[in-house]
Amino acid sequence: LFAATAVNAQTIVKGDMNGENEITIADETIAVDVVQDRSLKQTIYVDLGLPSRTLWATCNIGAEKPEDYGDYFAWGETRAKTTYNWSTYKWCSGNYGRIIKYCTDSSYGYNGFTDDKTEFDLEDDAAYVNWGAAWRMPSDEQFAELINRQYTTTTWTTQNGVNGCLITSKSNGNSIFLPAAGYRDTFSLNYAGSSGYYGSRTLFESSPDNARYLRFGSGYIRRSIDARYYGQCVRPVRLSE
Repeated sequence: LFAATAVNAQTIVKGDMNGENEITIADETIAVDVVQDRSLKQTIYVDLGLPSRTLWATCNIGAEKPEDYGDYFAWGETRAKTTYNWSTYKWCSGNYGRIIKYCTDSSYGYNGFTDDKTEFDLEDDAAYVNWGAAWRMPSDEQFAELINRQYTTTTWTTQNGVNGCLITSKSNGNSIFLPAAGYRDTFSLNYAGSSGYYGSRTLFESSPDNARYLRFGSGYIRRSIDARYYGQCVRPVRLSE
């Protein structure tokens, strides 16, 4: 989304949504930088009436509607990619057991590295980077609250032809739909349509080559842990004002 003003003739835009583009006004072509307007994301959320006042986005990063899978992100990375394994993972030195950021145990760190960071710096948060300053990836604690039976009900369902989990507030009846988008490993998309894997911003401290995430399928939903290099969907959160 961008703003452009036609002076007195036809305006033609060529290029990507973000980055360098060309605008033709009348017969003159000029190069411009177009920056996506992320402010529209400010209103795309649902209040589930949770004690923490956390507001949950209605769709995943990279999705246009709730049923879309959207993009997949390795833990602590902010861009989707084509290959997900340790050799392509940003925060290790080429292989398992060689972590270079977010490490609480020297036996997992490259040359004994530790920094004791258990949650992202903002520049490594996919929600913050892609949607703007109001947004974050959910913490493990926020996932725990989201699926707490005291506050919500969870239902495996199909919405507009897409399998997923409907999470409904017990206090106000509002709900969000999480599509069962599977996860990416190396070149493959696994379990799409049968399971959902959603990344958090929280490290698994006892084994820092892993991170915490939300997993669900038909008949279950739970917090779990898995390798940081896996590509998982992200459902952003923000706090009510």
